[in-house]
Amino acid sequence: MIIIEGTDVLLAARALDAIVERALPSELRALNLDTIAGPETDHVGRAVADASTAMPFLADRRVIVVRNCHQLRAQPRRDVWAAAQALPAGNTLVLEDLFPPNKKTKPEPFGALAGRKALRIDTTPSAEVRNRFVRETLAGLKAVAEPRAIAELSASDADCGSIQNDLEKLALSGKPITFEMLADESVSIEDPKAWQYAQALVEGRAGEALAIAFELFANDPRGAAVPLASAIAGEMALLWELARPGGGEAIEPRHRWRAAKLQPVARRIGAVRARRGYEAAVRGFEAVVTGRIDDGRAMIELLTADIAANVTGSRTA
Repeated sequence: MIIIEGTDVLLAARALDAIVERALPSELRALNLDTIAGPETDHVGRAVADASTAMPFLADRRVIVVRNCHQLRAQPRRDVWAAAQALPAGNTLVLEDLFPPNKKTKPEPFGALAGRKALRIDTTPSAEVRNRFVRETLAGLKAVAEPRAIAELSASDADCGSIQNDLEKLALSGKPITFEMLADESVSIEDPKAWQYAQALVEGRAGEALAIAFELFANDPRGAAVPLASAIAGEMALLWELARPGGGEAIEPRHRWRAAKLQPVARRIGAVRARRGYEAAVRGFEAVVTGRIDDGRAMIELLTADIAANVTGSRTA
């Protein structure tokens, strides 16, 4: 028995294709492969039991795939699991049950029920997996992207399907994919405007930073403060790390392209002022998230002025 778990639909589909390709030659699949659409199948447990007990035809096994088990209600899930326990030796049952492997849910995910009795394939993408996926997708499209764009996609929380759609769309231009192109068109990176605000502020362009912030508040008066405060806290944390002894040796690889640009700023302002900016940004972020302040725009204006005057030494006008 094989259980495909995790959170990424595209990676799950790729894993399933690979399993079928290895288990059955293409000429034998028509008579030895059963694919059952879990939520769309009446009496799904009986369908799985019938398919599982059928004999292979001119092959050494049958492969039974049950899709979208995570969408089944409690009783059908119990029926499918009961059928799985009676799987004859030699046949292969694949259950697509896209729950995070360690998530505690009721009813219990099939991976947790099976434990070590099944081969479990986790499709939850890490930054490393996304990075490899981005590079493989670019190679397949015969496209190139600048390191900054690749780093942002790898660090995002987007599913691989969204990343693939973004890259396919941007590759149509025939030009190298830049971060600016990604920020303008992508649904995979979060809050590019908030990042641009933070970048402008730490680089001493506070007036430009405020203009970006006001644009965000015009579009989302209640929600803009959180991504703005989060973005400046992230930038100030990077700046503080660079300003400390060691010069940023602990910085993650995905941040190194940005660290190279911030290094002169870090040397100029020093660790004490960088830490002050980071702590001010964190306080602002926590105040908005916890509801201690209601006027997020006023908080961002004050935070911007504070960092401009006391950290980066820039002007707000």
